[in-house]
Amino acid sequence: MKPLTAGQVLDTRHYRVSRADLVRYAGASGDFNPIHWSDRVARAVGLPGVVAHGMYTMALASRALTTWVGHAGIVDFSVRFTHPVVVPDNEEGTGVVVAGVVAEVGADGLARVDLTVTCAGTRVLGRARASVVAATGVDG
Repeated sequence: MKPLTAGQVLDTRHYRVSRADLVRYAGASGDFNPIHWSDRVARAVGLPGVVAHGMYTMALASRALTTWVGHAGIVDFSVRFTHPVVVPDNEEGTGVVVAGVVAEVGADGLARVDLTVTCAGTRVLGRARASVVAATGVDG
């Protein structure tokens, strides 16, 4: 493991999201809001179709973070939900891409990682930032 350094670009992570994933997440979280499974309801409230749970999208970003620095390395993580992840009713679902860069490493041994989380080229999480232990580093 190499310690994190300012300016370091972390390996981009790609995740697929299907309607089946949304069903599993609804069961695990208890969030059965019909915008996450019914096109009719989603469109009735002004959405283009069924959308992923915001917390599920955040969990994908967190998954990338833990891949980069491990669970013990994450001190703080926050996002703003800026755009819904629309999940079509087909076998492919949709893709979510998580990129990260180490913005700075402080004297306190913590690094700030800025994440860019997109779906179909649109940023879906804004101000996605994490404080991580710089010494945890990444493989490679």
